[in-house]
Amino acid sequence: MYGMWAEKSNKGYKESVKELKEALDTCDAVLIGAGAGLSTAAGYKYSGGIFDRYFGDFRDKYGIRDIYSGGFYPFPSSEEYWAWWSRHIYLNRYTPIPSGLYDKLLLIVKDKDYFVLTTNVDHCFQRSGFDKKRLFYTQGDYGLFQSRNPHGASKGKTYDNEDMIRKMLISQGFEFGNDGALIIPDGKKIKMEIETRFIPCCPDDGAEMVPNLRSDNTFAEDEGWHRAAESYSEFLHKNDGRRLLFLELGVGGNTPGIIKYPFWQMTAQNENAIYACINMGEAAAPNDIMEQSILIDSDIALCIGDICEQAIKRGAERGNR
Repeated sequence: MYGMWAEKSNKGYKESVKELKEALDTCDAVLIGAGAGLSTAAGYKYSGGIFDRYFGDFRDKYGIRDIYSGGFYPFPSSEEYWAWWSRHIYLNRYTPIPSGLYDKLLLIVKDKDYFVLTTNVDHCFQRSGFDKKRLFYTQGDYGLFQSRNPHGASKGKTYDNEDMIRKMLISQGFEFGNDGALIIPDGKKIKMEIETRFIPCCPDDGAEMVPNLRSDNTFAEDEGWHRAAESYSEFLHKNDGRRLLFLELGVGGNTPGIIKYPFWQMTAQNENAIYACINMGEAAAPNDIMEQSILIDSDIALCIGDICEQAIKRGAERGNR
């Protein structure tokens, strides 16, 4: 079913947005599938000014060019590894979300039976007020650590990391703003290593910990992960055959087997379902489900903003009747 047959819509932006708004109004439930493009649309940047400001020292020493690729660099010591990763995690998990995109998305689905399936690890959905019982973060969470090799007492366990991350950053010379922003004090040189005593070790097996991000078969699927997977399965079962809107946002070709392909397949199996995709340059669907598809080749922030504005306007009109 998958391959070169994927087609793009020839409808205009306004017509497609109108169709999506109607689908949101009339559907029984909404399943949001969110990829990295949604975080990008919300204002998260892995290169450019923010990278130069907070990772310029690593760029100059190792030639690293962006935050994403730096996550794979083989740093020579744990002290440097955690200097990098403490900045990487804090900026993408604990600093204020750059825009109100997630708030707008919540506004347009909050009165629906919704569920979120995402490969993103920045926790923006829960931070923006989405019900944590309706979220499934399949690939991990920047806010959690796990043992480097979970086994025995550490198997299937994760550990909250905010306090540890803050201590690592302070040991490098950073400070924090009242809103949680990461601050480089004037005239202060930031260290490229953390103090050895802040290297995180697993309290259950004593091994050095790592971020809870899926990269190989050592990824720890903790109790919360399994509970979310079960909730996702229950949501699909409950809405089998109903008017279910599959709303795919910013999902690329990196891991299509988690969101994109299943959404296409489930749409094809349910004549009442609608597949909607908002993705700049990558809004496409198979021929099999084109009649059930709404494809919007546009900026996610612009599209969600327009739908949110319409929802607010319609709500105000109802209130004045």
